Amino acid sequence: MKIKVIVTLKNGVLDPQGKAIQQTLNGMSFNNVTEVRQGKFFEIDISETDEDKAKLQVEEMCKKLLANLVIEDYKIV
Repeated sequence: MKIKVIVTLKNGVLDPQGKAIQQTLNGMSFNNVTEVRQGKFFEIDISETDEDKAKLQVEEMCKKLLANLVIEDYKIV
């Protein structure tokens, strides 16, 4: 079973990489881009057949390794 996780910076946390991307896009004449927030995407293949159990395991992975809970949020999709 594949579980997808999106990790993003929390609102209010500075995102210098997103800012650099936005400025570069503006410099490439994409002037209507007002903000870019960057993040991480994980696709985890787990050998669990029960979807609820798999999501609980991935939740633990997020809390322990994949996301820095002080500055990042995560969403399992």
